[in-house]
Amino acid sequence: MNVYTPHILVVDDEPDIRRLVCEILEDEGYQVSMAENASEARELKQSNKPDLILLDIWMPDADGITLLKEWVTEEAMLCPVIMMSGHGSVEAAVEATRLGAYDFLEKPLSLAKLLLIVERALEASHLQIENAGLKQQLVVDIEPVGKSATVARTKDQLKRLAQHDARVLFVGEAGVGKEMYARYLHNNSAHRDGPFVDVAVGSISPENSAVEFFGKEDAGKVYPGLLERAHKGTLFLGEIGDMDKETQLRLLSALESSSFLRVGGSSAVRVDVRIVASTRIALDEAVKAGRFRQDLYYLLNEVTLDIQPLREHSEDVPGLLSFYVDYFVTQDKLAFRKFSMAAQNFLRNYSWRGNVRELKNLVQRLMILGVGEDIELDEVKSALGSVIGDAVTSASVPEFFNLPLKEARDHFEKAYLEYHFERTGGSVAKLSDAVGMERTHLYRKLHSLNIKL
Repeated sequence: MNVYTPHILVVDDEPDIRRLVCEILEDEGYQVSMAENASEARELKQSNKPDLILLDIWMPDADGITLLKEWVTEEAMLCPVIMMSGHGSVEAAVEATRLGAYDFLEKPLSLAKLLLIVERALEASHLQIENAGLKQQLVVDIEPVGKSATVARTKDQLKRLAQHDARVLFVGEAGVGKEMYARYLHNNSAHRDGPFVDVAVGSISPENSAVEFFGKEDAGKVYPGLLERAHKGTLFLGEIGDMDKETQLRLLSALESSSFLRVGGSSAVRVDVRIVASTRIALDEAVKAGRFRQDLYYLLNEVTLDIQPLREHSEDVPGLLSFYVDYFVTQDKLAFRKFSMAAQNFLRNYSWRGNVRELKNLVQRLMILGVGEDIELDEVKSALGSVIGDAVTSASVPEFFNLPLKEARDHFEKAYLEYHFERTGGSVAKLSDAVGMERTHLYRKLHSLNIKL
């Protein structure tokens, strides 16, 4: 049985310290890579995906605090970072821990203390990952909400499909909940005890897609891709129409042969995975236009399931409002608020261009920004940008105005990007144009703010 060996990245411009720390850590059984400056550290962090980073504060090209800020912005769940400095100060230690560093070590290093902190940091990181998995499991167990005939019929179809391994293509507008229905299919299937791995296909750049999906082998090390991580479970390919042509071909080959090669590998890898996919566009039209392979379309489309827009089952709106109020009270510890009957009736007749996602985001905004237990009609109209009489109702000062600047900025950016995401129909390309942000940076921002694609 293979035992996973943690990988540690040591970043320090002093060669003697790099070598000493590396030797000590390797003697303790860790994998170690070394960087002498910020530029090299960025490259090794990207390629090696370390489990822990030992980071010097003072370096010739960019200081460690700047590097830490950069990584914290890019990753919602950064691995533990332990700062090191020969010019230790209270201010530097406070700034590093405020930004999210696990601990701060002064030089000359106490090697016993170093090893103890490394061990504790890795244990804490492992627990954090486990807790995130448990939290994700709570989300996984949520059923599609609604008592309408539309929702009941879809759930019944999924329960029957769950008894078979047919590949299902979920078709529907952006925001209708295709991923949630895919989870419901998984939870009722023979794969329920395996992982549910979901991927927003459009968020993977063409140059990285082969490694992301099929993994790679490099210098004797194996980096599993999405297909391997979904072994014995379900791989959900969100918005499959955004997949590049080369990856379409490789996926087709993998599905036809039930095996694939990792990038840089020579041995066939076999996995037991149920593939389900979703699309908001007419894939048959994409096939005719030459943007999507016809053979892959038929392989993925063994069964098509249309997910109806919210306006087609508006009787579920009150139940959805109540569900998401409880959800944000439980998950985000927001203060309980309830929608008045007038507000509920108004929202039942609202067009919901962004479907359930738009409803969820509306509830979140009203619970974060509003005051008082009751959510009245005027507040709802104001949040939706509607006009009451001759003037727009002015909202009260948002609660996040009382937060530190960084947290307040995160609240604003999340609401701003979710608003434009709804208006652009869930397309990252259109969102990039709408907000004037380059797509690579936009993907990082969406990930850091935990905005689902």
